[in-house]
Amino acid sequence: MFGTKALRAAQHAVRTPSIKFIGKRTIPAVVDHTPQPHPASPTKTLPASFLSSHATFSVYRDHAQQFGPLRKTITPNAGIGGSPAVALGPVEPPQGVYFDRNDLPERFRRQPLTPDEIEAIETGGGHLLYRGSYL
Repeated sequence: MFGTKALRAAQHAVRTPSIKFIGKRTIPAVVDHTPQPHPASPTKTLPASFLSSHATFSVYRDHAQQFGPLRKTITPNAGIGGSPAVALGPVEPPQGVYFDRNDLPERFRRQPLTPDEIEAIETGGGHLLYRGSYL
């Protein structure tokens, strides 16, 4: 009976957050977007190569690559997709590089599963205890 009263009281209780916010949110009038060194940097300076090649974020963005170039290179006549794959020629791996595991020598290929291993996977190993053996 007391448990029910406690549950009902908990349902109707007002929850107070654990975090206490101080003051209202304020948006700064001026934001400086120039590159700055990290506060924990031992030299407290940006690398010279960064300053010479990336004066602004837009310059960096023009030269950055993430899963391919970020520039608009997908055009009908040039860049990515500008020519058919046949025109690029055959794709052959260099000496010592293999595209598929089955191209490797026999000793590096995957071993086929035995019927007992397949049975153990499909039944979750339950038949092992039933038969009283462990493969």
